[in-house]
Amino acid sequence: MAEHELAAVWRRIIRGEGKSWVAFAHGTCVVLPAPRPRDDLAKRAIDILREYGPVHPGSPAGDFGTIELEDGPGWVVWGHHNDVLTYVGPDEVDDDDGDLAIGLHGRGKRDSDGHELTVVHVEDKRS
Repeated sequence: MAEHELAAVWRRIIRGEGKSWVAFAHGTCVVLPAPRPRDDLAKRAIDILREYGPVHPGSPAGDFGTIELEDGPGWVVWGHHNDVLTYVGPDEVDDDDGDLAIGLHGRGKRDSDGHELTVVHVEDKRS
């Protein structure tokens, strides 16, 4: 998915006008609901994803859940940090695969983002 398409997807998904967020190359988003005025949003998101992105099976870092998007195609996969979410598009999995396959795919994308830490978009909603 192109960077501008990914940014558009996250704009549609994230609820709340005042939330800043940072998107990563594989579709993971770190929401930063109350950043301080001088915060470097990308750096703050990288620090969070470095800690909460990589998967460690058998630990809370291996846990996940899925949410089917009501107002658009795809799913959000969440994990052990409330502000770290990963988008899984309908072209990435079959609808028949079920929540387990969708969640494992999203968790794998989060793991890749947690290791690579490649920021592709910063949405700064600070006033």
